[in-house]
Parts: sequence; structure tokens; C-alpha cells
Amino acid sequence: MEVISFRTPGLGDQSYLLVHEGRGVLVDPQRDVGRFLDVAAERDVELRLVLETHLHNDYVSGGAQAASRTGAELVLPAAAATAYPYTPAFHLEDIPGGGGLTIRPLHTPGHTPEHTSYLVLVDGEPAAVFSGGSLLVSAAGRPDLLGPERARTLARLQYGSLHRLAALPGEVDLFPTHGEGSFCGTAGVGRHTSTIADEHRDNPLLALPDAETFADELLTEPMPIPAFYAHVGPVNLLGAPAMPDGRPPEIPVEEIPRDARVVDIRPRAVQAAGFLPGSTGVAIGDDFGSWVGWLVPYGEAIVLVAEPGQDVSEALTQLARVGIDDVRGVVRDLGRYASARFELLDLTAFLGRMPGARVLDVRMPSEWRADPLPGAVERFLPDLVSQGLPGRLRGERQVPVVCGSGRRAAIAATILTCHGLHPVVLDGAGAAQVAAALATREGVY
Repeated sequence: MEVISFRTPGLGDQSYLLVHEGRGVLVDPQRDVGRFLDVAAERDVELRLVLETHLHNDYVSGGAQAASRTGAELVLPAAAATAYPYTPAFHLEDIPGGGGLTIRPLHTPGHTPEHTSYLVLVDGEPAAVFSGGSLLVSAAGRPDLLGPERARTLARLQYGSLHRLAALPGEVDLFPTHGEGSFCGTAGVGRHTSTIADEHRDNPLLALPDAETFADELLTEPMPIPAFYAHVGPVNLLGAPAMPDGRPPEIPVEEIPRDARVVDIRPRAVQAAGFLPGSTGVAIGDDFGSWVGWLVPYGEAIVLVAEPGQDVSEALTQLARVGIDDVRGVVRDLGRYASARFELLDLTAFLGRMPGARVLDVRMPSEWRADPLPGAVERFLPDLVSQGLPGRLRGERQVPVVCGSGRRAAIAATILTCHGLHPVVLDGAGAAQVAAALATREGVY
């Protein structure tokens, strides 16, 4: 038996292809199913089963498309009750995989009510478990994505589900879907797979004494929930079409539709030198799709701004993964319309601009607590869109902006210019470096 992992860093997720004696089982595939099916074809693997552990909130599933294209059997948790047909996975009702391979569903509610993990048996012996958003590497799937009203009940259920999985033999390999970088999990440790024995040793959540203590631990300081999660869940319930075909046309800036949002995917140094006023700058990167899904109102049409010759295929793929298909065009030359600007400065130059200025820290609340920047105005990046400009910044002209590297600060800068501000972005360093530098300088901040 071989398990091939497909990691999507920007979403912090993994999909898997299990191969056994020429037969394949695909687990939690994302919408761009070609990358999974190509590997199966290269290895001459006959795809028999497509397994979904739960109705995902963070990406549009490709399970139904993968099953349709290959003739494989689509298996979902029995209680998923999707609008499209599937084979229901009932707790402990084995599913034959052929050639001595058996898939045993384990109902593991908590991340979602219907959540089901899949234990893999080879010739009757447990070998691996696909745990989806239940037991993760040194962590657990979040129980609060379906709203605060159900969060504590789901947290208690998650406690039982983790211990159900932890009761498996120690040598069983653990393959979770969510991992480091995912907003569906509680934490990350840099490893993406594990074993049951390793989780007994390393997972602090398994050491908690009871379900109430466990719920307290998971719910006391929850992470933010990306805005697009509320829309992707229903898409997966009703069923999504296949990935969009073709490329959007290249259009001049004068032909940008009035109802479209402009997203600038150029490098942030290029954006800083001049971008279209009112556009949202998200330089292409692993997390591009997530940030656009979080910052741009869901369902609105999009026009991309790219450099001449810049490949937009990665941007289109990431957008489609989170259900954004309506891309009307690509602008390659802004010309005289690139009138909005911000500054990018290294740490030394940035510190020179700080005396008397209010620094805006756009990191997550958990980052503020871990590495506070005393005196900074704290506003998590997406909240600049949902809540607007912090009152303490109104009336300011020049605003220094920090995050962990400069990426989020640069995105924030394009938003701040809409408020008539002149952002100065710390590039290549973070708030922790600013705090450390200021600690050695008196009277600067």
C-alpha cells in the first residue's frame, strides 16, 4: 500500500491517493481534480473509490467530478445529505476496495456533525486512517465553523471522536486533511502526517481530562473564520460545476466592467510604484485565493491586473478552489491610471519614519498576544474591510503598517489608500523585529 499526498499550502490542506495492487482510493480531492487523476493515470491506477470525510468549508470539493470522470464510486458521510447522489458511509459498515483492501467508516463528529473518518484495512489488519478534520497532527479540527450556537456541542463531540481514533493501534498511520496553515484546525507543528502512537505522545489535546475541559481549550480564543467559508459550505452541499475552462480575455483598463472588483496580482514592489485606485492588491502567492475570498465580497465579478507576460493560470486555479469563477478579464497595462501608491521600506528606514506616527498592526489577534507591539493600533487585515478604518487612525496622513513579513501589510496598504491615507509598509520584517529594535532605542516610539 502506498499513500501519495497532495499538499495545497495556501489552504493548509492535503488530499490523498491511496494505491493498492493497481487500485486507487482518492480522499478529499479539491476542485482541480486533474492533478490527482494525472498521477493515477501515470501509475496506471484504476480509481475505485472517492472518499469525502465531510462537507468542506474551506474549498470547493472535486469529489463528484473525480468520480464522474473515472467511474469511481463517490462515498460521503451518510448524514451529509447532499443534493447529488453518493454512496452513504455508515459507521462501521465496511466498504470493499478490492484486492484485500477494506475501507471502514468511523463516525467522528465534531468538526462537522456528519464528519466521518476512514480506517484502511489491508487483509483485515488496520494500516492507516484518513481523519479529515478530526484528529490532526498535534491538534484537532475546529468545532466552531458552523456558528457559536453549536460550537460547544460540537467541541464535546470532537473530544469523543479524537479518543475514538486514538484507540486505534499505535502503528496505524494518520493522514489528516487539515494541517498547518489551515483555518479549519486549532494549530500546526510543521508535520502533515503522523501515527496514532505519535499522537499519544505529542498531541496535548489527548491529555485533557474531559470533554468540558477540551471544549474550553478549543473555544476560549478561537481563530478568525475566513469570510468565504460561509459560502463554500453550501456550494459543496448543492454541488459545484467542473473547473472553468478557458482564460478570461485581456482588456484595456477603460473596459473594466463597472460591477467588477479589481484584484492586482503583481508583485507588491510593482504595486507600490503605482496601482489602480480602489483595487485590492494581493500579489500572487500560495495564499492568494484565500485572501481574495476573504477580502472581496463573495459572488462579485473580478478583473485581474497582471504584469505583461505574467501567467494568470495559478490565480485562476486558486480562485476556482474557493468558488470564484466569474473573472471577466485581465488588464496588462494600467498606464496613466496607476495613480495610487504606497511605500515599501526595510526595517532601518521604517523605524526612521515612526516617530510620532501611529503604527497599524494587521496581524491576527493570536499574533498580537504572542508578540505584542506596544502602542500599535491593532486591526486584523480582513477587519479593515468588514469594520473599516480604526478610529485612532482617522485624521492621520502617513500610516506605518506592519505584519509578519510585509505581505499582509502591503495588501492592507491598497485598502488604506481608499481612505486617503499614505501607507508606509515594513517589508521583509515583522512586528516582533520592530518591537525588538525599539526596545534598544529610547524616545523613538
